[in-house]
Amino acid sequence: MELRAALVGCGAMSKAWLEAAGKIAQLQIVGLADIEPERAKARAAEFALADAVIARDVHTLLAETRPDLIFDVVVPQARHEVVSAGLAAGCHVLSEKPMAETLPEARDLIARAKAAGRIHAVVQNRRYHGGVRRIARTLRAGAIGEVTSAHADFFLAPHFGGFREAMDHVLLLDMAIHGFDALRAMTGLDGLNVYCREWNPPSSWYRHGSSAAAVFELDNGAMFTYRGSWCAAGLGTSWECAWRFVGVDGTLTWDGADDIRIEVPRPGARSGLFDAVEALEPPPLLPEDRIGGHFGVVADFVAAVRAGAEPETVGRDNIRSLAMVFGAIASAESGRRVDILI
Repeated sequence: MELRAALVGCGAMSKAWLEAAGKIAQLQIVGLADIEPERAKARAAEFALADAVIARDVHTLLAETRPDLIFDVVVPQARHEVVSAGLAAGCHVLSEKPMAETLPEARDLIARAKAAGRIHAVVQNRRYHGGVRRIARTLRAGAIGEVTSAHADFFLAPHFGGFREAMDHVLLLDMAIHGFDALRAMTGLDGLNVYCREWNPPSSWYRHGSSAAAVFELDNGAMFTYRGSWCAAGLGTSWECAWRFVGVDGTLTWDGADDIRIEVPRPGARSGLFDAVEALEPPPLLPEDRIGGHFGVVADFVAAVRAGAEPETVGRDNIRSLAMVFGAIASAESGRRVDILI
């Protein structure tokens, strides 16, 4: 089934989108739009898209290309307009994260997608990491029993330039959602409430909120702690966070790369103050695990469109990850614990 796609927003992230799209059979990029058309022209030239329509805005692009799909790679404040226009034109839409700039806008986009009978999904590419898939299977199989707490650390110091360095709540809104969504993917648990503190150290090159710490209560009564900074030079974690899951029957850690470790108590054995433990081998990656990072989530979206199915990162589910972000922001702004509202 041949599908025609148009991409809106030709900044740095658009390169990963076009690389992924280029690997998918019978998917044609028919147009590119950017508020700076020269940037769109440069991307078209880079990917040999000589026949692609170049436009300044989504409305012109839709009128001139009539695509089946819109790839939305715009800055968050432009997302609602781009997604709404795509859905109104009968397109399925795959968006960069965050899904929307506010929860009311996210709810509105879910309603618009339902009314249009179209898919609106979000690029949550961390779900398509082999480690996330392996841990999800491990935890769901009960290897460490019911999860009683989960902990994620994220400490890096990237110099992006551009819109991120001028954002409000930059760590929570632009990066922490990956950790929150990965937590949901691995445990199957959602956030109920959160207490969060946010700050911007004197050494920060971001305008606002480059560092944060949050404590979530999850819907099984477990606690989830998130600690992060985007201006922590030296001894950086993985982009995927460093994780610890504590269960009633053991502990699992993941460095965010290749090292997954599991230890469980050895029945009836004790050494001094502590129960003796034994290591379990983490499960291997299986052929049915859907991985591939950015390519994986784009390919899944396209496959869902072709099959008339719902992709894993559809908006009506992803809003639960976004709600954790906005709950943390509301807590940081108010200085109190807040309930997470969908």
